[in-house]
Amino acid sequence: MSNPAVERSCPQLDVRDLHDSLNSPVSASMNFLNEVAQEYPDAVSFAAGRPFEGYFDLDDVHRYLDLYRRYLSERFDGDEAQVRRTVLQYGRTKGVIHELVAAHLAVDEGITVDAESIVVTVGCQEALYLTLRALRATPEDVLLAVSPCYVGVHGAAQLVDMPLLPVEESSTGVDLDDLAAVVHRARAEGLRPRALYLVPDFANPTGVRMSEEERLRTLRAASELGLLVLEDNPYGLLGDDGPPTMKALDTEGRVVYLGSFAKTGLPGARVGYAVADQRVIDARGGTGLLADELAKIKSMTTVNTSPIAQAVIAGKLLENGNSLRAANTRERETYRGNLRLMLDGLAARFGDGQVPGVSWNTPGGGFFLLLTVPFAASDELLEFSAGKHQVLWTPLHHFYAGSEPRNVMRLSFSHLLPAEIDEGLDRLAGFVREQTEAP
Repeated sequence: MSNPAVERSCPQLDVRDLHDSLNSPVSASMNFLNEVAQEYPDAVSFAAGRPFEGYFDLDDVHRYLDLYRRYLSERFDGDEAQVRRTVLQYGRTKGVIHELVAAHLAVDEGITVDAESIVVTVGCQEALYLTLRALRATPEDVLLAVSPCYVGVHGAAQLVDMPLLPVEESSTGVDLDDLAAVVHRARAEGLRPRALYLVPDFANPTGVRMSEEERLRTLRAASELGLLVLEDNPYGLLGDDGPPTMKALDTEGRVVYLGSFAKTGLPGARVGYAVADQRVIDARGGTGLLADELAKIKSMTTVNTSPIAQAVIAGKLLENGNSLRAANTRERETYRGNLRLMLDGLAARFGDGQVPGVSWNTPGGGFFLLLTVPFAASDELLEFSAGKHQVLWTPLHHFYAGSEPRNVMRLSFSHLLPAEIDEGLDRLAGFVREQTEAP
């Protein structure tokens, strides 16, 4: 219960005196979308980019913990005190499962790295934040990203006061001519482009997957332009076998690889990682790893990543021979099936010009696709759609870090059952037709 006397004596803060990121559209995006979802719990949601929950089992968590405990006991020659300390005490800042993450990358991604170049983080978002915080050394430092892109990169860049310069997308990934133009223009203005952020596999929100040749061209362009590449890969293991990661193709140490176990492990564990094997010259002329610099920053923010959460992920890796591709066979089939249902369902309801101005893309995997409509898909219309038609979607302007509505919406299908997809598409079709036919 509030105390009026205390409230009257509390100092009043002006948001204009707080960090600039709090006034940006990006900061409001996630809160707004979550609030709409909470206000309309009976709506079918094509908005949430969550993994499918049907295979979650709390008993798995206990089994994973026990597997990791046995692994540590063998590693420490039966020293149970050391086992308990590893799992229950403050842990190593760079993480305690780094050697298993390195083994997983070798098995599933063909990436060979020293385990010491890995920093285990609190979700991939922290990995992104740490990397940007390290790269943002002066006010002139800027980040580049294909637009539209994951809203979290906009937010992380704002938190470290690093301007984000948009680069045009192409049908296969990055418009490399525009990338070069943006870099040259930025340098002419006295700015220092540091890195290009990319999601090459089933990007959020577009669902685009870059070909191997496109990845190689982009790596060559980054080399010529003097850029690092921040490769974020949450969805790559959930589609058909595809091209190698950019990190696996990288021969210059140009790629910082950002990974997550949210989609392939357990989202509730909140475990991600950064592979930062770039060499850093210190003040005395010696060299170390970028991973060690990221760990310094982490030691002043989250200190370490929960060893218990890491132990759960480690157990899942151990149970599956370090292969999360093998561990997600049924999940991959579910996502493929859901994508087919979405594409067939959209064709049945909007195909052959049934509703003029409606079209969609056809990604080969991932969690998302884009639906183009003949009206501005605004936040206000989302609320109307949720209230009257009981269906949610995500306005695409949230992925441009702006508030100007666009005539495109992102549809997520990963977490839904087939019957929910069918019902949701019926509701969505009713909403779209109403908006299209409105005078």
